[in-house]
Amino acid sequence: MSAYNPLLRLLRARSAVTLRLCRKVTTWSPVGAAFNAQAVRRSDLFRKNGLFGVPELSSTEGFDVIQERALLETDQLVEKACSSSPGAVTVETFDKLSDSLCRVADLADFIKVAHPDPLYREAAEKTCINIGTTVEKLNTNVELCKSLKNLLDNEEIMAKLDPETRRVAELFMFDFEISGIHLDEKQRKEVVNLNVRLLDLSNKFLMGCHMPNRIDKRALPHHIHQHFINEGNYVQIGGLHADAPDDLVREVAYRIFLYSNGEMMHTLEELLSCRNKLARLVGYQSYSHRALKGTMAKSPGKAVILKDYSLHSPEESFPFNFGPLYIMTEKDFEMMKDMKTKFNPRNADLMPWDHPYLSGVIRAERFNIEPSLYSPYFSLGACMEGLNSLFMQLFGVSLLAEQLNAGEVWSEDVRKLAVVHETEGLLGYIYCDFFYRPDKPHQDCHFTIRGGRLLDDGQYQLPVVVLMLNLPHPTRSAPTLLTPAMMENLFHEMGHAMHSMLGRTRYQHVTGTRCVTDFAEVPSILMEYFATDYRVINQFARHYQTGQPLPQSMVARLCESKKVCGAADTQLQIFYAVLDQIYHGKPQSRSTTDILIDMQQKYYGLPYVPNTAWQLRFSHLVGYGAKYYSYLMSRAVASMVWRQCFHKDPLSRETGERYRREMLAHGGGKEPMLMVEGMLQKRPSTEDFVDALVSDLDPDFETFIMDSDG
Repeated sequence: MSAYNPLLRLLRARSAVTLRLCRKVTTWSPVGAAFNAQAVRRSDLFRKNGLFGVPELSSTEGFDVIQERALLETDQLVEKACSSSPGAVTVETFDKLSDSLCRVADLADFIKVAHPDPLYREAAEKTCINIGTTVEKLNTNVELCKSLKNLLDNEEIMAKLDPETRRVAELFMFDFEISGIHLDEKQRKEVVNLNVRLLDLSNKFLMGCHMPNRIDKRALPHHIHQHFINEGNYVQIGGLHADAPDDLVREVAYRIFLYSNGEMMHTLEELLSCRNKLARLVGYQSYSHRALKGTMAKSPGKAVILKDYSLHSPEESFPFNFGPLYIMTEKDFEMMKDMKTKFNPRNADLMPWDHPYLSGVIRAERFNIEPSLYSPYFSLGACMEGLNSLFMQLFGVSLLAEQLNAGEVWSEDVRKLAVVHETEGLLGYIYCDFFYRPDKPHQDCHFTIRGGRLLDDGQYQLPVVVLMLNLPHPTRSAPTLLTPAMMENLFHEMGHAMHSMLGRTRYQHVTGTRCVTDFAEVPSILMEYFATDYRVINQFARHYQTGQPLPQSMVARLCESKKVCGAADTQLQIFYAVLDQIYHGKPQSRSTTDILIDMQQKYYGLPYVPNTAWQLRFSHLVGYGAKYYSYLMSRAVASMVWRQCFHKDPLSRETGERYRREMLAHGGGKEPMLMVEGMLQKRPSTEDFVDALVSDLDPDFETFIMDSDG
């Protein structure tokens, strides 16, 4: 019997108590009820006991305390690493060092963007910068590096280490190498200074990406003011309003929200310049070469070209060239243009603000998939029940609603889930920050707060993550109802969370999603396939009022609709990936906007809108710099895993266990292609990768090939 069984019973009992407090008469399970009920206002919820259960974070001053403690522990661990004989203890000490800093930095990284109190956000941002500065100094510490090199150079000792320990040792050395450990002291200081500057620029750019723009009310027609936030004599526009039926609303939002900003432009250009200087300084041709080392793509020289149809491009510094997909994309654009002509025959030119809206209209018209017809079946509680059921069948894992302690969360509508395995017991915690707040980033994200690792006493440090969405709040008359897209996003982000929960790596440095970027999206994208399979949906999609199941015909229409305009959607992602690579390739003697105009013409097709600068809203340039292509590569892998492993039976426990064993359990502790090979039981060819990427668009579409020019 598992030692965790008493804990499991306690958690179930606790969920039952929460249920009795929060619901009246309903058929929802505890986890469903927890998310379908309105948040219960507790007078003690924000009593100062500390965020995430960290007592010091009952006030902003606590960031200084936990930071100083981490830095003190860092000094002690550096001394231990430098004085210990080479062996497994070297890697263990390095990982403790990483864990000590990450437990502060990761928590602060979340708080700086999500906490409603600006004082908390400011304190967290300062902590991120300070910890980041320390990390960069450690990565250029010659004595610390020497202690690791002594281990790696000792073939006899290395041969006795387990594969994960060897890989983690190599990953730590890679961090040293890309930080210029081989340089002289003056150059190493320059590397540190560049990294410190980059951290500051990244934070500045990221914050600016989400800042709204505003315009004098008199500049806009009065009848569209109601679609935006009104502030005195100004109208504030904080997004693209891509779903607005009114052409003018979409156009105004696009032009104003994306209006070029001189200060942000300078920040981005300095960010790219500093990245290039850093890469060149440590011995790489470009920042892209530095970023892609160790990934599945390996180098920025890879290209994906359509057999028999190749759109030549003089550019060479991006992983993917999907030019021939333009043929399919043109057909999609023609459909959109025809649709726009119906709505607005006097102004039928297809513009960038039309793509997301019109593609949705075409899907809805052709397959009758008006989101409001589906939403009653996708209450948030029902979707959470569906995830709970799916994870139980695949992995033997339950999601249990946890009672929050006072001061544990940053907003009263945050829920907490305990993730519990039927025999292994408690695996970790997921904080669900699902609901819209005015000052909250308009992005769906997964944040690691604490990574899992094996402790000295044999216990396991449980992972803690946050999932952040922007869903509407429940009302007195109805729970939160999700559109199909919202439901799919929920499944996607939960894929990241379960990657973190189901990993059981020995080292925190490679826990869960801490793996190469072009593999990290595989578990989340794979969950999108589950989210559109009737055998999965039928288990939870029930009308929140009548209890009637979602008809299979509606699910079939929804799945077929996803292929409509799919080529144009993929082409847009290719444009983003190409733009990202060009920005991080050889320095250009032209502005980032000029580059965007050129790439948009070659790899997208819809016209550039004068005086706009979409790249200033491209927040992925920070976290996914030179790696945006990862979404395409991960989608190809996820497609292969789904078709070859789960398509026959998406609820197979045997396949689920194999998926955990071969892919999820290792985090970044195993070479990613070996994980893919283990799951597919063969090493996929280059043709397999590209065929998988387009298979969802048109099964008869001509085969792609993948080449490498180094």
